[in-house]
Amino acid sequence: MRYYLIAGEASGDLHGSNLIRALHDQDPHADIRCWGGDRMQAAGATVVKHYRELAFMGFVEVIVHLRTILSNIDFCKKDITLFKPDVLVLIDYPGFNMRIAGWAKKAGIKVVYYISPQIWAWKENRVHKIKRDVDKMLVILPFEVEFYKKWNFDVTYVGHPLVEVVRQEKENVPVVPLSGKPIIALLPGSRAQEIKVKLPIMLQMVKHFPEYCFVVAQAAALPDSLYKEIIGSSDVLLVKDQAYNLLKQAKAGLITSGTATLETALFGLPQVVCYKGNPLSFWLATKLVKVKYISLVNLIMDKPVVTELIQDQLNENNLKTALTRLLLNADYKAELQNDYNTLWHKLGDSPASQNAAMEIIALVTK
Repeated sequence: MRYYLIAGEASGDLHGSNLIRALHDQDPHADIRCWGGDRMQAAGATVVKHYRELAFMGFVEVIVHLRTILSNIDFCKKDITLFKPDVLVLIDYPGFNMRIAGWAKKAGIKVVYYISPQIWAWKENRVHKIKRDVDKMLVILPFEVEFYKKWNFDVTYVGHPLVEVVRQEKENVPVVPLSGKPIIALLPGSRAQEIKVKLPIMLQMVKHFPEYCFVVAQAAALPDSLYKEIIGSSDVLLVKDQAYNLLKQAKAGLITSGTATLETALFGLPQVVCYKGNPLSFWLATKLVKVKYISLVNLIMDKPVVTELIQDQLNENNLKTALTRLLLNADYKAELQNDYNTLWHKLGDSPASQNAAMEIIALVTK
């Protein structure tokens, strides 16, 4: 069968790659074309457009790049039409993918959405478009089943794909030491614009914790020069394609909000969640977003498990205080580990990628 997948971010590339492998396992003749990244290509798909060409974050940034975005949408429709897939699989990335879903439904193409848009956070009325345009919704957060149920839309919980990824890493991949000193991990994000804002603030911690080695995880799609310009002559390590190796051996992490916060928690690493963006984009978000927390960890647990420093709160003094607590407060660390264990249990042990592939193939063949 012919599958067309669309992922527009690094996390979508990761989950898409595991889904591609699962599709190949269950359908040896699978022909897969996608928008994604290096991981999806390595898994056996033909990549049409790399996600680094698509990652525009924030309201203002989207407006500035609107012409490029519209051009990408037009190109995507033409490419799907030429490929003639049996099913279109959309992976997160809602601003783009929901537009494609509406077009694909009218074109008679079966549509699966894997990893739901976070409509429970904002613009809840998008559920009507999803019910209209999506044939099968595969969700990865337990509370999403109940959310959709109140809208009379049956969805399938397949488990969270990060659980299987992290378990495999823990069990099968040995730690490669990065430093003789205890390590603090810095994960400043995967987009150039957010790294330029947050990494300099994170690096202010170097002078306050000289007994630690600070290690920055570089996004695979971004050049070394971006990081080296910010790091300068600081005694800071920069590693590429070693984020999990870093998380396994660090003592604490300063982590950009997003998927990385959940990955960090699944590895059991104490963390401070950091977010700082365009002031206008953030102001607009506060008017529209309804969730109590910015990190997936706190959202899933429905309580403030990890410290969140957001916008103006992300400054040198607050970050120093939060990091000191992570490193020196034994009671807090013990409580945090208990919450992390509960989080793992909430997400379950279900093999999400295999479950998702099974649901996709079943939809096409029924």
